[in-house]
Amino acid sequence: MILQISAKHVKELRDKTGAGMMDCKKALQESQGDTDKAIEVLRKKGIAIANKKSNRLAVQGIIESYIHLGAKIGVMIELNCETDFVARRPEFQALAKNITMQIAASPNICYIEKEDIPKDFIDNEYKIESKKDDLLNKPDSIKRSIIQGRVEKRLSELSLFSQPFIKEPDITIKDLIEKHIALLGENIKVRRFIRFVLGDFIL
Repeated sequence: MILQISAKHVKELRDKTGAGMMDCKKALQESQGDTDKAIEVLRKKGIAIANKKSNRLAVQGIIESYIHLGAKIGVMIELNCETDFVARRPEFQALAKNITMQIAASPNICYIEKEDIPKDFIDNEYKIESKKDDLLNKPDSIKRSIIQGRVEKRLSELSLFSQPFIKEPDITIKDLIEKHIALLGENIKVRRFIRFVLGDFIL
């Protein structure tokens, strides 16, 4: 027997996730009305959809900017999608604005994904961590684990996609983009970004 889900319950889930009404209803039925489980169902579905669309060409989109209060920090990004129709959608434009705000709030971000970080930089981070005094007397297996953890943390700090979303810390920016890929039905790519800080590079 299919569980009957109220329209109010469906709307509450839609408001939380941005997913379509039918998708929310099916997720709630699948999870026996448990909202947290339904969110996980939708998240997994969104990741699956995002993976399917990840190789599709995304050359349309917008350039979005954000100037932080006080005009001391500014950010510009190019966010791409597949069609001009989606580029004009308010959800897509809100996503672009949220990403610029994330970059403004995260001074360590230098790369879009961890995979973009040069190997030479990563190798150097391992060398730096391996020479730290607090590891000298540790067994090799524990030392390797600590070094790996510290380097991964450092790489995550440098990567936009690894950042917890400032408005919803339970998800990362990568999760946020995948959610919008599922919602809008197109591949979405952060092509490039630049962060301006007043006074940078002044000697």
